[in-house]
Amino acid sequence: MVGEIEGLLKELAPQVLGGLVRRFGQFDAAEDAVQEALLAASLQWGREGVPDNPRGWLFSVASRRLVDEFRSASARRRRETEVALKDVTAEVPGTDDTLELLFLCAHPALSGPSQLALTLRAVGGLTTAEVAQAFLVPESTMAQRISRAKQLIKRSGRGFEAPPEAERGARLSVVRQVLYLIFNEGYTASGGPALQRAELTAEAIRLTRLLRAVLPKDGETAGLLALMLLTDARRRARTDADGNLVPLDAQDRTLWSKEQITEGVALVSATLGRGPLGPYQLQAAIAAIHDEAPGDDETDWPQILALYEVLEKIAPGPVVTLNRAVAVARANGPLAGLAVLAEIGDDARMEGNHRVEAVRAHLLERAGFRAEAHDAFNRAAKLTASVPERRYLEGKALTVLE
Repeated sequence: MVGEIEGLLKELAPQVLGGLVRRFGQFDAAEDAVQEALLAASLQWGREGVPDNPRGWLFSVASRRLVDEFRSASARRRRETEVALKDVTAEVPGTDDTLELLFLCAHPALSGPSQLALTLRAVGGLTTAEVAQAFLVPESTMAQRISRAKQLIKRSGRGFEAPPEAERGARLSVVRQVLYLIFNEGYTASGGPALQRAELTAEAIRLTRLLRAVLPKDGETAGLLALMLLTDARRRARTDADGNLVPLDAQDRTLWSKEQITEGVALVSATLGRGPLGPYQLQAAIAAIHDEAPGDDETDWPQILALYEVLEKIAPGPVVTLNRAVAVARANGPLAGLAVLAEIGDDARMEGNHRVEAVRAHLLERAGFRAEAHDAFNRAAKLTASVPERRYLEGKALTVLE
């Protein structure tokens, strides 16, 4: 019951926040009011059950919190008080304002990292600690960044409306990136006892569907949705009955979701090559090759490598290079993969990233350097905050020498 309530609150929070910001403005005050309403709901619903209209309940409670705030404020906020006091409970928004909230968080007055952080906090439902972990900064630093972002939006005076035409492309790019980050945090949690957080992947897919409904001809949005579906299709096979991580090459592919794979492949087929090529479309095409292969040995690694080479040209970065190293190793051998991996050995952006050491360990194992692989697996295990990943890497360090 507690888990169900928590999931419902995560789903409703951005909807309620969007409605409050649309009606009252004051993003920072609205988010504080929503947080108080969520706390009240978690206590009351656990005792008395979920109300018939949970979103309306949250909206009414949060609205009253704002009214209390406005009443106690100084004379300069009297106008907001008068607006807030008009029929507070008379109208609960009938529409989902989450998409508009996404674009608001992609405000041009904010830096890129602040846009991402604020959206993950306000829309993605991540705690400040989880957002900080995703950005590899202390929680106190992230709290200050989010607070400054809310204040900048407040000072800008920009209302809760669609961005002007000149800003839409840049804001859409940020919105897609945020949805991608929310999905990734759900698919492989950055820390904690569970490998996956299904409520985050489900919310990311829901929001991306909503975005695609608004922009049905946008190839990159379709590509992002396809990537999520094709990746999430493997979710059931990624852990065993005890919650232990199962790597891709050892997964039971009969557990993969055929429905999601079919929908994802159809999206890739409908968009790839019919407009400007973007990184999400390319990643979706790579995921489709994995998902359509009968088994790991039948995977078309040369084709995957070719797609990663194109991806690295249009969206270069150390994570793409890391993935290309894996593809090179599978297509041309582990030593060739290790040579590619050396290209990002000194990249500061990957410092402390356990995946670099994990890939190095797997390639060293494939190349027959077992002692070196043992050390790399141990280094990777120490760098990850995910319990299942750490358990898997420590297990590999033990068995690689056998």
